[in-house]
Amino acid sequence: MTTSRRILLAGMAGLAVAPTSLAAAPAPARDGTTVAEERFARMIAAAHAPDVTNARQAERYADAHWPDYVVAARAVLDARA
Repeated sequence: MTTSRRILLAGMAGLAVAPTSLAAAPAPARDGTTVAEERFARMIAAAHAPDVTNARQAERYADAHWPDYVVAARAVLDARA
């Protein structure tokens, strides 16, 4: 499976549990985030980048916004367990 396909699928999974408004979601704590949650949150954030066709821009967006997607990543990882 190619990287762009993985990012797209992870983003779609994150949309299923992502809050409709970022203001409605509690701010995730970076201290309690596991490595798996952070990596998955970065992947979901990269999939939600404004221009996912440009890998560098998607990576920069993910670096800046991954904390916003920790809640969605936790929900997906918990559902898989």
